[in-house]
Amino acid sequence: MTNEAEATDAGVEYPALCLKKGEDARLRAGHAWVFSNEVDVKRTPLTGFRPGDPAVVLDHAGKAIGIAYVNPNALICARLVARGLRHPLDRSLVVHRLNVALGLRERLYDRPYYRLVFGESDGLPGLVLDRFGDVVVGQVATAGMEALKDAVADAVRKVVKPACLVWKNTGSVRAMEDLPEYTEVAFGELPAEVVVEEGGLSFGLDVRGGQKTGWFFDQRANRDQLAPFVREARVLDVFSYVGAWGLRAAAFGAREVTCVDASATAVAAIGANAARNGLGERVRAVQADAFDFLKDARHARERYDVVIVDPPAFAKRKKDFAEARLAYRRINEAAMQVLSKDGILVACSCSYHMPRGAFMEAVNQGARHLDRTLQVVSQLQQAPDHPVNPAIPESDYLKGFIARVLPGA
Repeated sequence: MTNEAEATDAGVEYPALCLKKGEDARLRAGHAWVFSNEVDVKRTPLTGFRPGDPAVVLDHAGKAIGIAYVNPNALICARLVARGLRHPLDRSLVVHRLNVALGLRERLYDRPYYRLVFGESDGLPGLVLDRFGDVVVGQVATAGMEALKDAVADAVRKVVKPACLVWKNTGSVRAMEDLPEYTEVAFGELPAEVVVEEGGLSFGLDVRGGQKTGWFFDQRANRDQLAPFVREARVLDVFSYVGAWGLRAAAFGAREVTCVDASATAVAAIGANAARNGLGERVRAVQADAFDFLKDARHARERYDVVIVDPPAFAKRKKDFAEARLAYRRINEAAMQVLSKDGILVACSCSYHMPRGAFMEAVNQGARHLDRTLQVVSQLQQAPDHPVNPAIPESDYLKGFIARVLPGA
């Protein structure tokens, strides 16, 4: 076994990363991750790599699987970016992947507001790009993609031609890769206001200080389904962030919408976005903890026709499952306690570690504890600009449902 494998078509050589016997099956099935305990460290020590280094992944017999980048300090120590040996990890590969990704989004949407790149599902593991018209906001989660950051910026400029690319490189995943957090403008000038359009509405975003890239495109298709449930309804939207669910409900004809978020900045954004869209008279924003608000509303005998519960991930790690399951039950049970008879519950989870069946079971247990019956009328999943790779279960993370909540008898 040699210490290097040659990517002959590309005219470059990358060090080899050899797998233990039998550890190649998942990769050959289409997954992109190599775990550190799958590497034959006697033949190719991980200590021989620096974070972000490229490598050729070989099976136990020495046959090349593809080209990856490596982080010897991470549990997921390598991520495949290209199958075979034809494509080195460079700007040309990123340009190709961006063109393919853009082709899907331009089929799906007639306006330039979408998730342009969704990591592994678009062949660029560790990279997220969201497009807000002439502004692209990127997030890099891995050392390997950090090493390709300049190539990504060049590719974005070539393929998308935005006025501005902003790196919003923050979040807990970067800490797992020993990467610092920062926000910077890669090129162009960030405008004073970044706006996203959805459902005929426009929302002002805080790209620098807001959550993630400033917006959650993954729920767009689910918000599109609100119309038949919210007309003339009294709607409560908890964990509102900047008001996407609540304002869409108001635009669909809800007579009254209350949006609740713990962040004062988010609450201010809800008010500004409601006014921007001429919905200020029907939308009220409240700064409060969601659990506390629902408890107070129950004691005050408040009743809503529709309650939307779209919290942040309660289960960020596998070991969080039991605690998260209880939290999802509690928050949705509290929501059902302020629903009117024959009310509608919109329940969501963005936790990959909370399987769809377990999530629905947890919410249903809350319903049965209240002697209520659920009629699930719509299953929810992530929007199509977050495509699922069937070989990578982790790419299928968002789940939820719209349910009619009826008295148990």
